[in-house]
Amino acid sequence: MTNSDPSTHVSGTGRLPTIAERPGADIVIYDGDCRFCQGQVERLHRYDWLHRLAFVSLHDPVVSDRWSDVTHDALMQEMYVMTPDGRRYAGAAAIRYLSRKLPPLWTIAGLLHLPGSLPLWRFLYAVVARHRYRLRGKTGPCEGDTCAVHFGERRKG
Repeated sequence: MTNSDPSTHVSGTGRLPTIAERPGADIVIYDGDCRFCQGQVERLHRYDWLHRLAFVSLHDPVVSDRWSDVTHDALMQEMYVMTPDGRRYAGAAAIRYLSRKLPPLWTIAGLLHLPGSLPLWRFLYAVVARHRYRLRGKTGPCEGDTCAVHFGERRKG
């Protein structure tokens, strides 16, 4: 059984802060069943010196309740950052946005924001996201075609 409850996800620096704990924070929606994704949000949490982020797994029911217009498939393809004022950033755009918010990422912000570079970052993000389960694995068993999709396997039939 997978544990996608964000209130119990423990990182190297402690439990990840939830939406309830940081109601005015930017919300990072990530694949809580993906070890690679968990590692990345743990890193973001460590870099969040100013406590500007809250985290929630895309598998948590609050996500579909609060952002019903964002499909499960879209959330499975890219991490999302939702801001308190309603802006949304996905994938590479989310990384670029966070590079301005988190002091340790300021060193790469200039590179990420080079004019005309977003298509390259989107491509690279998509490649990594597509292979994320191969990189570090999944926390639980696969349901339906979930692993086939993310391991790049084609369904026969």
